[in-house]
Formats: sequence, structure tokens, C-alpha cells
Amino acid sequence: MGFHDLYRLSSHAVIRNTHGQILLLKATYTDCAWGLPGGGLDIGETMHEALLRECREEIGCDIHIDYLSGVYFHSAVTSHVFIFRCHLNANAQIKLSTEHSAYQWFDVEELSIIQKIRVEDCLNFDGHVISRHF
Repeated sequence: MGFHDLYRLSSHAVIRNTHGQILLLKATYTDCAWGLPGGGLDIGETMHEALLRECREEIGCDIHIDYLSGVYFHSAVTSHVFIFRCHLNANAQIKLSTEHSAYQWFDVEELSIIQKIRVEDCLNFDGHVISRHF
């Protein structure tokens, strides 16, 4: 890889509610897709620091990181994505930033194919970090 090549890294959180549903946010940019909370790493930032910062910015509350479950390469956007199992405090109140227009709790079966694979990998974590590419 060349020194000036464009390459992306991002960290995202799998957060469940008491009904076992997964938190997704509806973006206000690009294709306005639903996605897991999180985002790109800034220069000099660790994947954990980025996840904590991005979630604080996007949902307005702190998350707690439980474990890293998988690393996924997405060839369409030349990006590696780190997926973490996380949880919110019991009394957390989600307050969205302007980057997102809505949040919703989804059953795993309702997720897109790639989201479902990443989330199921996370929920079925056995202590070994999974690596896949799409």
C-alpha cells in the first residue's frame, strides 16, 4: 500500500435493548441508510477511542465496550470495520446529532444481509475475533 493511498478504518457498536433488539441510526447523509452507531477513526485515535467518541457524538450518551467481536473488510469502500459488543447505562437517554434523523431498535432478522452477519457474529462471540470480507 502506498503512503498516500486512501484507506479507511471505522468502529461500530452492537447495542441491544432488553428485548434483544439492535440499535440502528438513520443517516442524514449519502444514501440515508440505517447503520450501527459509530464511525471513522481520526488520525492518532485508537479503535476504542473512536468508538467512544463517535457514539457520544451520535447518540448523546456514553457506551461501555464489552468486547471486539470482528474485523470486516468492505471492498466497495476500501475500509476495515471493527465491530464491538457494547451496552448503555440503564437510564441512558438517546439524543441524536444532526448526522442522524432517527433511531430504532430492530430485530436481528430485519437487518440487511451484511449487518445481520456482523451482528450475529457479535452476538455469538466465543472469544475468537472473526475476520471476514465483503
